[in-house]
Amino acid sequence: MNAQTIADIQIAGKRVLIRADLNVPLDKGKLSDDTRIVAALPTIRYVLAYGATPIVCSHLGRPKGKPDPKYTLKPVAERLAELLGCRVYMTPDCIGPEAERLAATIPRGDVLLLENLRFHAEEEANDPKFAQALASLADVYVNDAFGSAHRAHASTVGVTAYLPAVAGFLMEKELMFLGQALASPSRPFVAVLGGAKVSDKIDVIDNLLAKVDWLLIGGGMANTFLKAQGYEVGESLVESDKIDVARRLLRDGGHKLILPVDVVVADSFDEKAQTCTVSADAVPVGWRILDIGPQTVELFSQYLGNARTVVWNGPMGVFEMEPFSTGTFAMARVLAHLDDATTIVGGGDSASAVERAGVAERISHISTGGGASLEFLEGKELPGVACLDTQNVGAVTEDMKPCGFAESMRQRF
Repeated sequence: MNAQTIADIQIAGKRVLIRADLNVPLDKGKLSDDTRIVAALPTIRYVLAYGATPIVCSHLGRPKGKPDPKYTLKPVAERLAELLGCRVYMTPDCIGPEAERLAATIPRGDVLLLENLRFHAEEEANDPKFAQALASLADVYVNDAFGSAHRAHASTVGVTAYLPAVAGFLMEKELMFLGQALASPSRPFVAVLGGAKVSDKIDVIDNLLAKVDWLLIGGGMANTFLKAQGYEVGESLVESDKIDVARRLLRDGGHKLILPVDVVVADSFDEKAQTCTVSADAVPVGWRILDIGPQTVELFSQYLGNARTVVWNGPMGVFEMEPFSTGTFAMARVLAHLDDATTIVGGGDSASAVERAGVAERISHISTGGGASLEFLEGKELPGVACLDTQNVGAVTEDMKPCGFAESMRQRF
């Protein structure tokens, strides 16, 4: 990672605009998962520890460019205050006179959270005036929202035209793990891809085939590959317009690309459907593939057994339904027991799977960025990363060094 980080610059006494990813799930206005809030804490705590003022901003949901009480960040402010043990002030709007007043007067040791950025259409439009208004609230900008780094928005790209711009600790960790995996992985390097559609991951497969030793494919996307091999797959989800692409990938991948050898099928898309396990080339007429079978789990486990680097993105089946969760949870457990490997899990469903399987703590890194992770794996440049400063913007001298504190914040992930 070439970008400067918050540990590389002098922030003492400054106002620090932190772009965090606080797009948390809400249930009737109540937080149902605070994972993303917890992930933002090390950078915020670091700013507080150096007598600087954290001014945190984020989007939440899709309010369509105008205020919507359903998407207020107030529940986030309440949880942030509980976790930090300090007061978290909330602005009625992310820009404007009141935001400016609070940014200038907030007591040291407390945090300012700006209201939802997407209450303004100018945020997603990367409007320069809106970006400048955000930047005017602070002295330094820190992007810690890897999950939004693939978007060229005002809060991820626009503000960097007006402030020194560096990465936060979460952004640093994401880029280090994913970057290392793609640039110089310990080998064997194995990728596991799943999910519903091959169309979502064509570019990922193309990019990874040149880098991995093995690429294991499961989930609904495997159906299109099986069809491309000439197998009948019954009523399974197949992208007919991508069969030729699947044939090309099979040809290009050669021995690297590994498909299921057996599958769990059902007579309907229903949790109470009749199920059975069949060979991948013998799906009964009228039935559909909803999970990988035990022989495939064993096959995939063999390829993973000696892996030193593993990247997993996408479930192996419809794991939300209990009868079809076995393959996905089995892969989660296999990764959890690879003691000598760096294991990286990306994508919301895969992250949810390792959590539900109870093995999240045994995974080296669980990425917080679904779309951003995919684009990174595709080899694309992320706008929110490309715009960060690569030169020392704060002239940190040895006496300003964090004396191990920055490293302790990194370790909290």
